[in-house]
Amino acid sequence: MLRFLDAGESHGAGIISVVEGLPMGIPVSREFIESELARRRLGYGRGPRMTLERDEVEVLSGVRGGLTLGSPVAMLVRNAEHRKWMKVMSAFGDVEAEPLTRPRPGHADLVGALKYGTRDIRNILERSSARETVGRVCAGALAKSLLSCLGIHVHSHVLQVGEVRVSERKSLPSREEMAVSDGDPLRCLETEASKRMREEVDRARREGDSLGGVFEVVAYGVPAGLGSHVHWDRRLDSRLAAAVMSIQGIKGVEIGEGFRLAGIKGSEAADHICHSRRRGFYRPTNRAGGLEGGMTNGEPVVVRAAMKPIPTLASPLESVDLVSKDRVTAAVERSDVCAVPAAAVIAEAVVAFVIADAMLEKLGGDSLEEIRERYRVLVRRHRTF
Repeated sequence: MLRFLDAGESHGAGIISVVEGLPMGIPVSREFIESELARRRLGYGRGPRMTLERDEVEVLSGVRGGLTLGSPVAMLVRNAEHRKWMKVMSAFGDVEAEPLTRPRPGHADLVGALKYGTRDIRNILERSSARETVGRVCAGALAKSLLSCLGIHVHSHVLQVGEVRVSERKSLPSREEMAVSDGDPLRCLETEASKRMREEVDRARREGDSLGGVFEVVAYGVPAGLGSHVHWDRRLDSRLAAAVMSIQGIKGVEIGEGFRLAGIKGSEAADHICHSRRRGFYRPTNRAGGLEGGMTNGEPVVVRAAMKPIPTLASPLESVDLVSKDRVTAAVERSDVCAVPAAAVIAEAVVAFVIADAMLEKLGGDSLEEIRERYRVLVRRHRTF
């Protein structure tokens, strides 16, 4: 129902994102898209490029008068530094740059060179760069705009940086708490933990090292019944996990309490079912993260992810030259000490996109008015079932 494609390289002209399947009448704000792109640049420990890029979006098609037309929406975000790289990234004619032959451990450099048979790893790293996530954030902003029309909101916060983790909570943060996470330098909801995280980042920076961490994405207001149990590729938890895992640096994804559930008894792991006239069916706990049998169950959807430390270091790691096969130090590109807060924002975007896709699968409809009408029927039916 909903899909997007993006194109562009890290130092190319820009990033293009095309979103197909949005119904007519969804409000679109250039300011909102750019605010989401600005959030992607947030976080203590980001590199110098974040201060250079402004990420202004040009909406090229699919929107008229601030509303979607039902046709594909095309967006362009130009790379601010492209002029300095035009000879290096020239689309035609001779490229004025020496081949980059020192692959960086932990990146796509070497395996990409082997796959495509290139001796210049710039042909790989330009697209594998996390700059590509600009397109996902643009697409996610449109998905968020659709979801907000139905009272569904997606937020995130950081749980861990390096060895510093927030204290255990007995319940999810409220939507109001999550909405202010951007006010913290590490997008962490716990003040003392955030302070210790910043100290960890400062220490890693002094040592020329980097840090990973864990973040949590929560979607509030998601109705029951999105996704399906009938085929593996229609299960919503698998689609969410794949979308989040596709973000650069992500090495682990869990739904709800995920890995913790593996260590407790079944009697403790399940979320009991309750019913009230006002709420209909509900669960007093949410260990399943809002998903059972590949479908949403009406509780908040909770996705957590672990991000590895960024492997591009100020003190480069050892490598092997692609051509000479000599031992060398890896190439150095500008990078971050810690990008966990930014990865959480990107994860918000892809989670919102997957949920919006599942919502359109469930409701159908060519216009926002039609979808809202069907959504009201769905909610009423669930409450009176």
